[in-house]
Amino acid sequence: QGQLVESGGGLAQAGGFLTLSCTASGRTFKNYAMAWFRQAPGNQRELVATISWTGGGKSYAESVKGRFTISRDNAKNTVDLQMSGLIPEDTALYYCAQARSPFSVPLPTSNSFQYWGQGTQVTVFS
Repeated sequence: QGQLVESGGGLAQAGGFLTLSCTASGRTFKNYAMAWFRQAPGNQRELVATISWTGGGKSYAESVKGRFTISRDNAKNTVDLQMSGLIPEDTALYYCAQARSPFSVPLPTSNSFQYWGQGTQVTVFS
């Protein structure tokens, strides 16, 4: 059974940067694609970025392209989200998620991910 723990959220000024980190345990981390989602109050959960099990494949929501970078370290069982050029619209609870099946390219939906962290809050002020 997988477990995910996020860290690194907090307050940031518009134009600033934050790095979120997620540490995984319980499953063979290197075999699973990972993702970051976010959910703002009153909004649906939104896929922010995904990364393949090797780290060679990455995808981003249009709203964060060029500003956010997802990366992983399979030796440390971690996946990071580097966020720069932050805007108030980035304010949300950010979740780390692990794909349901190993060696798969998950669909960009919440159902494709089986394990979730508890979330870390990011608040951007102008």
